[in-house]
Amino acid sequence: MTFSIVARSADGKALGIAVASKFLGVGAAVPAALVDVGAVATQSYANLAYRPQALALLGTGVAATETVKALLAGDAGPVEHRQVGVVGAEGPGATFTGEQCHEWAGGVAGDGYAIQGNMLAGPGVVGDMEKAWLAGADQERLAYRLLGALRAGDQAGGDRRGRQSAALYVVARGMGYGGTSDVWVDLRVDDHAEPVAELGRLLEMHSLYFEFPDPATLLPLTGELADEVAERLAAAGHVGPDLDESLASWAGVENLEMRIVAGKIDPLVLDQLRTARS
Repeated sequence: MTFSIVARSADGKALGIAVASKFLGVGAAVPAALVDVGAVATQSYANLAYRPQALALLGTGVAATETVKALLAGDAGPVEHRQVGVVGAEGPGATFTGEQCHEWAGGVAGDGYAIQGNMLAGPGVVGDMEKAWLAGADQERLAYRLLGALRAGDQAGGDRRGRQSAALYVVARGMGYGGTSDVWVDLRVDDHAEPVAELGRLLEMHSLYFEFPDPATLLPLTGELADEVAERLAAAGHVGPDLDESLASWAGVENLEMRIVAGKIDPLVLDQLRTARS
């Protein structure tokens, strides 16, 4: 009743899960990840104990394949109704589908990923997810690569019962809010007619508000640009002798504080400032 991908970024710094299902709040049950350790998705009569158990095993250096074996060996059942995918900080991912999972059910795994689903429209759901994942190797942001694979599964028919919820969870060292957390992305669509599409919309918003700016795109706050920014800030009620302080004050109100750099301005922030006055 669920399809998911657990995966590691190409540089090994990020780990995450994308999942969708005809199930209320799938993000509350399926995914778990720990920075520099691994990620796990438990589904189909999900055993939520798999989440801490898998991360504990991976954290001691146990490979993904052996972690899955250990989870199953320690499960009192119903193991043949379970499905799980695991990926560690290095090496190939691993997936398991019990023989009594509702058709269609199955999974695939490779270097740094595992994809699995049950009660699907057909094997093309998992197959298309894998194709999309492999084709997205140039996408540096893991969340967007995971979402691309999830979209492919959704477009291939996804859960044969329909759509209801989706979630995206990504961890990376110091990439959370303000650099004080390792949770880079934690987004859930609990009940929606088009949950995967809605998840994509939320991810775009998350990138705007909670990602650090690209240093290569920053514009110097000098000359005519500085004058324009000061004028727009004044019109918005943020007037002061220090332009950096005024900009930071406005950005805090607009939830754009993650994109503020002294002496410069992020083009995305500039766009928001210009739009705010129109």
